Amino acid sequence: MDRRTVLRTLAHAGMASFAAPAVLRGRYRLFAQSGNEYSARTIALMRESTVIDMLCQFAFDDFRRPGGPLGQRWLRDPRTFTAEDFAMFRDSGVNVLALGSGPGSYDDAMRFYAQWNGFIASNSQWFTRIDDATDLRSVKATGKVGVMLTAQISDHFRTAADVNTFYGLGQRVSQLTYNSQSRIGAGFLENRDGGLSSFGQEIVARMEQVGMVVDLSHCADQTTLDALEVAKRPPIFSHASARALLPACTRCKTDDALRKLAAKGGVVGVPMIRFMIRPAPPVTVQHMVDHVEHLYKLIGPDHVGIGSDLDMIGLSNGMPATGQPNLTNQPNFDRYGAYFASDGMAHVDGLNHPKRVFDLTEAMVQRKHSDANIRLLLGGSFSRVLAQVWK
Repeated sequence: MDRRTVLRTLAHAGMASFAAPAVLRGRYRLFAQSGNEYSARTIALMRESTVIDMLCQFAFDDFRRPGGPLGQRWLRDPRTFTAEDFAMFRDSGVNVLALGSGPGSYDDAMRFYAQWNGFIASNSQWFTRIDDATDLRSVKATGKVGVMLTAQISDHFRTAADVNTFYGLGQRVSQLTYNSQSRIGAGFLENRDGGLSSFGQEIVARMEQVGMVVDLSHCADQTTLDALEVAKRPPIFSHASARALLPACTRCKTDDALRKLAAKGGVVGVPMIRFMIRPAPPVTVQHMVDHVEHLYKLIGPDHVGIGSDLDMIGLSNGMPATGQPNLTNQPNFDRYGAYFASDGMAHVDGLNHPKRVFDLTEAMVQRKHSDANIRLLLGGSFSRVLAQVWK
Protein backbone atom coordinates (compact mmCIF):
# COMPACT_ATOMS: atom_id res chain seq x y z
CA MET A 1 0.00 0.00 0.00
CA ASP A 2 1.56 3.34 -1.08
CA ARG A 3 1.52 6.62 0.85
CA ARG A 4 -1.38 8.09 -1.13
CA THR A 5 -3.54 5.00 -0.63
CA VAL A 6 -2.80 4.97 3.09
CA LEU A 7 -3.76 8.61 3.49
CA ARG A 8 -6.97 8.01 1.53
CA THR A 9 -7.76 5.07 3.82
CA LEU A 10 -7.08 7.14 6.92
CA ALA A 11 -9.08 10.08 5.64
CA HIS A 12 -12.04 7.76 5.08
CA ALA A 13 -11.77 6.80 8.75
CA GLY A 14 -11.26 10.38 9.91
CA MET A 15 -7.70 9.67 11.09
CA ALA A 16 -5.45 11.35 8.52
CA SER A 17 -4.53 14.35 10.67
CA PHE A 18 -3.18 12.05 13.38
CA ALA A 19 -1.29 9.76 11.01
CA ALA A 20 0.39 12.20 8.65
CA PRO A 21 3.64 12.82 10.63
CA ALA A 22 4.48 9.10 10.58
CA VAL A 23 3.67 8.31 6.96
CA LEU A 24 7.22 8.64 5.70
CA ARG A 25 8.37 6.06 8.26
CA GLY A 26 5.90 3.46 6.96
CA ARG A 27 4.27 3.36 10.37
CA TYR A 28 1.07 5.19 11.22
CA ARG A 29 -0.25 6.72 14.41
CA LEU A 30 -4.03 6.48 14.27
CA PHE A 31 -4.99 8.29 17.44
CA ALA A 32 -3.70 11.48 19.01
CA GLN A 33 -4.05 10.01 22.51
CA SER A 34 -1.95 6.92 21.74
CA GLY A 35 1.70 6.55 20.83
CA ASN A 36 1.14 3.15 19.19
CA GLU A 37 1.98 2.93 15.51
CA TYR A 38 0.54 0.46 13.01
CA SER A 39 1.52 -0.84 9.61
CA ALA A 40 -0.42 0.00 6.46
CA ARG A 41 -1.43 -3.63 6.25
CA THR A 42 -2.95 -3.56 9.74
CA ILE A 43 -4.91 -0.42 8.90
CA ALA A 44 -6.20 -1.96 5.67
CA LEU A 45 -7.23 -5.22 7.36
CA MET A 46 -9.15 -3.35 10.05
CA ARG A 47 -10.83 -1.15 7.48
CA GLU A 48 -11.79 -4.04 5.18
CA SER A 49 -13.04 -6.43 7.90
CA THR A 50 -16.31 -6.44 9.79
CA VAL A 51 -14.69 -6.69 13.20
CA ILE A 52 -16.68 -8.64 15.80
CA ASP A 53 -15.98 -8.79 19.53
CA MET A 54 -18.16 -11.70 20.63
CA LEU A 55 -18.03 -10.67 24.28
CA CYS A 56 -17.67 -6.95 24.96
CA GLN A 57 -18.97 -5.72 28.30
CA PHE A 58 -19.75 -2.26 26.78
CA ALA A 59 -19.18 -0.32 30.05
CA PHE A 60 -18.46 -1.99 33.37
CA ASP A 61 -19.75 -0.28 36.50
CA ASP A 62 -16.94 2.01 37.66
CA PHE A 63 -17.98 3.67 40.90
CA ARG A 64 -14.80 5.75 41.01
CA ARG A 65 -16.24 8.07 38.37
CA PRO A 66 -17.92 11.29 39.53
CA GLY A 67 -21.64 10.86 38.98
CA GLY A 68 -21.45 7.07 39.09
CA PRO A 69 -21.01 4.41 36.41
CA LEU A 70 -21.48 5.60 32.85
CA GLY A 71 -23.25 2.42 31.71
CA GLN A 72 -25.96 2.77 34.34
CA ARG A 73 -26.42 6.43 33.47
CA TRP A 74 -26.70 5.68 29.74
CA LEU A 75 -29.32 2.97 30.23
CA ARG A 76 -31.37 5.05 32.69
CA ASP A 77 -31.34 8.04 30.37
CA PRO A 78 -30.06 7.26 26.84
CA ARG A 79 -29.96 10.98 26.03
CA THR A 80 -26.88 11.33 28.26
CA PHE A 81 -24.84 9.36 25.71
CA THR A 82 -22.91 11.92 23.64
CA ALA A 83 -20.98 12.12 20.39
CA GLU A 84 -17.80 12.21 22.47
CA ASP A 85 -18.84 8.95 24.14
CA PHE A 86 -19.49 7.36 20.75
CA ALA A 87 -16.07 8.39 19.45
CA MET A 88 -14.49 5.78 21.73
CA PHE A 89 -16.64 3.03 20.20
CA ARG A 90 -16.18 4.27 16.63
CA ASP A 91 -12.40 4.62 16.88
CA SER A 92 -12.00 1.17 18.44
CA GLY A 93 -12.38 -0.42 15.02
CA VAL A 94 -14.95 -2.88 16.41
CA ASN A 95 -18.02 -2.93 14.17
CA VAL A 96 -20.14 -5.40 16.14
CA LEU A 97 -20.07 -6.13 19.85
CA ALA A 98 -21.98 -8.78 21.78
CA LEU A 99 -23.08 -7.72 25.25
CA GLY A 100 -21.68 -9.56 28.24
CA SER A 101 -24.27 -9.10 30.96
CA GLY A 102 -26.06 -11.90 32.78
CA PRO A 103 -29.65 -11.00 33.72
CA GLY A 104 -30.56 -13.81 36.09
CA SER A 105 -34.35 -13.89 36.39
CA TYR A 106 -37.15 -13.51 33.89
CA ASP A 107 -38.02 -10.07 35.29
CA ASP A 108 -34.39 -8.95 35.27
CA ALA A 109 -34.02 -10.06 31.67
CA MET A 110 -37.18 -8.23 30.64
CA ARG A 111 -35.79 -5.06 32.19
CA PHE A 112 -32.35 -5.61 30.66
CA TYR A 113 -33.61 -6.02 27.08
CA ALA A 114 -36.12 -3.19 27.46
CA GLN A 115 -33.32 -0.86 28.56
CA TRP A 116 -31.01 -1.90 25.73
CA ASN A 117 -33.70 -1.65 23.08
CA GLY A 118 -34.48 1.82 24.39
CA PHE A 119 -30.82 2.83 24.39
CA ILE A 120 -30.25 1.65 20.81
CA ALA A 121 -33.47 3.28 19.56
CA SER A 122 -32.60 6.57 21.28
CA ASN A 123 -29.11 6.57 19.77
CA SER A 124 -29.93 5.15 16.36
CA GLN A 125 -27.60 7.63 14.66
CA TRP A 126 -24.72 5.72 16.27
CA PHE A 127 -25.90 2.19 17.08
CA THR A 128 -27.95 -0.47 15.38
CA ARG A 129 -29.25 -3.78 16.70
CA ILE A 130 -27.85 -6.86 14.99
CA ASP A 131 -30.69 -9.28 14.30
CA ASP A 132 -29.63 -11.30 11.27
CA ALA A 133 -26.96 -11.93 8.65
CA THR A 134 -28.14 -8.97 6.59
CA ASP A 135 -27.32 -6.66 9.50
CA LEU A 136 -23.86 -8.20 9.78
CA ARG A 137 -23.21 -7.57 6.08
CA SER A 138 -24.44 -3.98 6.10
CA VAL A 139 -23.35 -2.55 9.45
CA LYS A 140 -19.86 -1.48 8.42
CA ALA A 141 -21.09 0.63 5.53
CA THR A 142 -23.44 2.56 7.85
CA GLY A 143 -20.66 3.86 10.09
CA LYS A 144 -22.63 2.69 13.09
CA VAL A 145 -21.64 0.14 15.73
CA GLY A 146 -23.78 -2.98 15.83
CA VAL A 147 -24.97 -4.23 19.22
CA MET A 148 -25.85 -7.91 19.60
CA LEU A 149 -28.29 -8.62 22.44
CA THR A 150 -26.95 -11.64 24.29
CA ALA A 151 -26.86 -13.13 27.79
CA GLN A 152 -24.21 -14.94 29.82
CA ILE A 153 -26.81 -17.13 31.53
CA SER A 154 -30.12 -18.72 30.54
CA ASP A 155 -31.93 -18.71 33.89
CA HIS A 156 -34.54 -16.36 32.43
CA PHE A 157 -35.87 -19.24 30.31
CA ARG A 158 -38.53 -20.63 32.65
CA THR A 159 -39.92 -22.76 29.83
CA ALA A 160 -38.96 -23.32 26.21
CA ALA A 161 -41.64 -20.80 25.22
CA ASP A 162 -39.55 -18.06 26.88
CA VAL A 163 -36.86 -18.64 24.25
CA ASN A 164 -39.35 -17.41 21.65
CA THR A 165 -40.29 -14.44 23.84
CA PHE A 166 -36.73 -13.22 24.24
CA TYR A 167 -35.89 -13.89 20.61
CA GLY A 168 -38.76 -11.52 19.83
CA LEU A 169 -37.10 -8.92 22.07
CA GLY A 170 -33.87 -9.21 20.10
CA GLN A 171 -31.80 -11.77 21.99
CA ARG A 172 -29.64 -13.69 19.53
CA VAL A 173 -27.15 -15.58 21.75
CA SER A 174 -27.57 -17.25 25.14
CA GLN A 175 -24.92 -18.87 27.30
CA LEU A 176 -26.47 -21.98 28.81
CA THR A 177 -24.95 -21.59 32.27
CA TYR A 178 -22.73 -19.21 34.14
CA ASN A 179 -20.43 -20.55 36.86
CA SER A 180 -22.84 -22.54 39.04
CA GLN A 181 -25.64 -25.08 38.72
CA SER A 182 -28.88 -24.26 36.93
CA ARG A 183 -31.86 -26.22 35.66
CA ILE A 184 -30.01 -26.49 32.34
CA GLY A 185 -26.64 -27.80 33.48
CA ALA A 186 -23.52 -27.12 35.53
CA GLY A 187 -21.18 -24.17 35.39
CA PHE A 188 -17.50 -24.92 35.75
CA LEU A 189 -17.31 -23.80 39.41
CA GLU A 190 -20.04 -26.24 40.49
CA ASN A 191 -19.04 -29.07 42.88
CA ARG A 192 -20.49 -31.80 40.66
CA ASP A 193 -21.00 -31.70 36.92
CA GLY A 194 -24.08 -33.76 36.10
CA GLY A 195 -24.07 -32.68 32.48
CA LEU A 196 -26.87 -31.20 30.39
CA SER A 197 -30.31 -31.81 31.91
CA SER A 198 -33.39 -32.93 30.00
CA PHE A 199 -34.69 -29.38 30.41
CA GLY A 200 -31.38 -28.16 29.00
CA GLN A 201 -31.82 -30.38 25.95
CA GLU A 202 -35.27 -28.86 25.44
CA ILE A 203 -33.84 -25.34 25.67
CA VAL A 204 -31.06 -26.13 23.18
CA ALA A 205 -33.58 -27.57 20.73
CA ARG A 206 -35.83 -24.52 21.01
CA MET A 207 -32.91 -22.11 20.63
CA GLU A 208 -31.89 -23.85 17.43
CA GLN A 209 -35.48 -23.85 16.21
CA VAL A 210 -35.92 -20.09 16.58
CA GLY A 211 -32.38 -19.23 15.47
CA MET A 212 -30.63 -18.34 18.74
CA VAL A 213 -26.96 -19.26 19.12
CA VAL A 214 -26.00 -21.68 21.90
CA ASP A 215 -22.98 -20.43 23.88
CA LEU A 216 -21.11 -22.88 26.15
CA SER A 217 -18.31 -20.64 27.44
CA HIS A 218 -18.78 -21.08 31.21
CA CYS A 219 -20.25 -24.59 31.15
CA ALA A 220 -18.51 -27.39 33.03
CA ASP A 221 -16.81 -30.10 31.02
CA GLN A 222 -19.58 -32.71 30.87
CA THR A 223 -22.26 -30.09 30.32
CA THR A 224 -20.16 -28.71 27.45
CA LEU A 225 -19.69 -32.13 25.87
CA ASP A 226 -23.37 -33.06 26.29
CA ALA A 227 -24.48 -29.84 24.61
CA LEU A 228 -22.01 -30.37 21.77
CA GLU A 229 -23.39 -33.88 21.33
CA VAL A 230 -27.03 -32.79 20.99
CA ALA A 231 -26.35 -29.62 18.96
CA LYS A 232 -27.64 -29.70 15.41
CA ARG A 233 -26.46 -26.21 14.55
CA PRO A 234 -23.02 -24.74 15.30
CA PRO A 235 -22.62 -23.67 18.95
CA ILE A 236 -19.92 -21.26 20.13
CA PHE A 237 -17.53 -20.57 22.97
CA SER A 238 -17.93 -16.78 22.80
CA HIS A 239 -14.95 -16.28 25.12
CA ALA A 240 -12.76 -19.23 26.00
CA SER A 241 -9.29 -20.60 25.47
CA ALA A 242 -7.26 -23.81 25.43
CA ARG A 243 -6.71 -25.68 28.68
CA ALA A 244 -3.73 -27.45 27.13
CA LEU A 245 -1.82 -24.17 27.61
CA LEU A 246 -3.30 -23.45 31.07
CA PRO A 247 -3.89 -26.74 32.88
CA ALA A 248 -4.81 -25.04 36.18
CA CYS A 249 -7.58 -22.94 34.59
CA THR A 250 -10.55 -25.25 34.19
CA ARG A 251 -12.52 -22.32 32.79
CA CYS A 252 -10.56 -23.05 29.59
CA LYS A 253 -11.76 -25.78 27.25
CA THR A 254 -10.15 -29.17 26.71
CA ASP A 255 -8.75 -30.17 23.34
CA ASP A 256 -11.57 -32.72 23.09
CA ALA A 257 -14.21 -30.04 23.54
CA LEU A 258 -12.48 -27.68 21.10
CA ARG A 259 -12.24 -30.37 18.43
CA LYS A 260 -15.89 -31.28 18.88
CA LEU A 261 -16.85 -27.61 18.67
CA ALA A 262 -15.01 -27.32 15.36
CA ALA A 263 -16.58 -30.55 14.09
CA LYS A 264 -19.98 -28.94 14.64
CA GLY A 265 -18.84 -25.87 12.72
CA GLY A 266 -18.54 -23.69 15.83
CA VAL A 267 -16.12 -20.92 16.79
CA VAL A 268 -14.15 -20.04 19.93
CA GLY A 269 -13.54 -16.38 20.78
CA VAL A 270 -10.10 -15.83 22.32
CA PRO A 271 -10.35 -13.58 25.42
CA MET A 272 -8.04 -10.78 26.49
CA ILE A 273 -8.02 -12.00 30.10
CA ARG A 274 -4.52 -12.60 31.37
CA PHE A 275 -5.08 -15.84 33.28
CA MET A 276 -6.91 -17.33 30.28
CA ILE A 277 -3.92 -16.68 28.00
CA ARG A 278 -0.87 -17.55 30.11
CA PRO A 279 -0.56 -19.21 33.54
CA ALA A 280 1.73 -16.50 34.98
CA PRO A 281 2.96 -13.02 34.11
CA PRO A 282 4.21 -11.43 31.99
CA VAL A 283 1.35 -11.74 29.53
CA THR A 284 1.26 -9.56 26.42
CA VAL A 285 -0.34 -9.43 23.01
CA GLN A 286 2.44 -11.71 21.76
CA HIS A 287 1.31 -14.40 24.21
CA MET A 288 -2.24 -13.90 22.95
CA VAL A 289 -1.01 -14.59 19.43
CA ASP A 290 0.73 -17.72 20.76
CA HIS A 291 -2.68 -18.84 21.98
CA VAL A 292 -4.31 -18.05 18.64
CA GLU A 293 -1.63 -20.04 16.85
CA HIS A 294 -2.18 -23.03 19.14
CA LEU A 295 -5.89 -22.96 18.26
CA TYR A 296 -5.10 -22.59 14.56
CA LYS A 297 -3.04 -25.78 14.71
CA LEU A 298 -5.65 -27.62 16.77
CA ILE A 299 -8.91 -26.68 15.01
CA GLY A 300 -8.07 -24.33 12.13
CA PRO A 301 -8.51 -20.57 11.52
CA ASP A 302 -12.15 -21.02 10.44
CA HIS A 303 -13.02 -21.76 14.06
CA VAL A 304 -11.22 -18.92 15.89
CA GLY A 305 -12.38 -15.36 16.62
CA ILE A 306 -12.24 -12.70 19.35
CA GLY A 307 -14.23 -12.51 22.58
CA SER A 308 -12.29 -9.98 24.65
CA ASP A 309 -14.40 -10.09 27.86
CA LEU A 310 -13.34 -6.48 28.45
CA ASP A 311 -15.52 -3.42 28.28
CA MET A 312 -14.86 -0.83 25.59
CA ILE A 313 -12.65 1.28 27.86
CA GLY A 314 -10.55 -1.80 28.62
CA LEU A 315 -11.74 -2.74 32.12
CA SER A 316 -11.98 -6.45 32.88
CA ASN A 317 -14.48 -6.07 35.72
CA GLY A 318 -16.46 -3.50 37.66
CA MET A 319 -14.64 -1.20 40.04
CA PRO A 320 -15.93 -0.17 43.48
CA ALA A 321 -15.35 3.35 44.76
CA THR A 322 -12.60 2.03 47.06
CA GLY A 323 -10.69 0.47 44.15
CA GLN A 324 -9.24 -3.05 43.94
CA PRO A 325 -12.31 -5.15 43.09
CA ASN A 326 -12.91 -8.40 44.96
CA LEU A 327 -13.33 -11.09 42.33
CA THR A 328 -12.38 -14.10 44.43
CA ASN A 329 -15.49 -14.59 46.57
CA GLN A 330 -17.13 -17.32 44.45
CA PRO A 331 -16.94 -20.96 45.64
CA ASN A 332 -14.12 -22.89 43.95
CA PHE A 333 -12.72 -19.68 42.44
CA ASP A 334 -9.25 -21.23 42.49
CA ARG A 335 -10.28 -23.15 39.36
CA TYR A 336 -9.67 -19.95 37.41
CA GLY A 337 -5.96 -20.05 38.24
CA ALA A 338 -6.39 -16.30 38.46
CA TYR A 339 -3.79 -13.60 38.91
CA PHE A 340 -4.21 -9.87 38.46
CA ALA A 341 -2.43 -6.72 37.36
CA SER A 342 -1.38 -4.10 39.89
CA ASP A 343 -4.68 -2.26 39.42
CA GLY A 344 -6.68 -5.38 40.33
CA MET A 345 -7.75 -5.95 36.74
CA ALA A 346 -7.36 -9.11 34.67
CA HIS A 347 -6.57 -7.68 31.22
CA VAL A 348 -3.67 -8.77 29.04
CA ASP A 349 -0.90 -6.22 29.55
CA GLY A 350 -1.13 -3.41 27.02
CA LEU A 351 -4.62 -4.31 25.76
CA ASN A 352 -6.63 -2.35 28.33
CA HIS A 353 -7.69 0.38 25.91
CA PRO A 354 -10.36 0.81 23.20
CA LYS A 355 -8.03 0.26 20.21
CA ARG A 356 -6.77 -3.14 21.38
CA VAL A 357 -7.89 -4.99 18.24
CA PHE A 358 -5.47 -2.86 16.21
CA ASP A 359 -2.69 -4.13 18.49
CA LEU A 360 -3.77 -7.74 18.04
CA THR A 361 -3.95 -7.31 14.27
CA GLU A 362 -0.50 -5.72 14.19
CA ALA A 363 0.92 -8.65 16.17
CA MET A 364 -0.66 -11.11 13.75
CA VAL A 365 0.82 -9.17 10.82
CA GLN A 366 4.26 -9.25 12.44
CA ARG A 367 3.95 -13.04 12.80
CA LYS A 368 3.32 -13.16 9.03
CA HIS A 369 -0.17 -14.65 9.15
CA SER A 370 -2.10 -14.39 5.91
CA ASP A 371 -4.68 -11.68 5.30
CA ALA A 372 -7.34 -14.37 4.92
CA ASN A 373 -6.62 -15.89 8.34
CA ILE A 374 -6.46 -12.50 10.05
CA ARG A 375 -9.83 -11.55 8.55
CA LEU A 376 -11.29 -14.78 9.95
CA LEU A 377 -9.98 -13.87 13.40
CA LEU A 378 -11.30 -10.32 13.19
CA GLY A 379 -14.84 -11.41 12.40
CA GLY A 380 -15.07 -13.74 9.44
CA SER A 381 -15.34 -16.90 11.52
CA PHE A 382 -18.09 -15.56 13.76
CA SER A 383 -19.93 -14.00 10.80
CA ARG A 384 -20.14 -17.42 9.21
CA VAL A 385 -21.49 -19.26 12.24
CA LEU A 386 -23.95 -16.50 13.18
CA ALA A 387 -25.38 -16.38 9.68
CA GLN A 388 -25.68 -20.16 9.65
CA VAL A 389 -27.66 -20.28 12.90
CA TRP A 390 -29.73 -17.15 12.27
CA LYS A 391 -30.84 -18.08 8.74
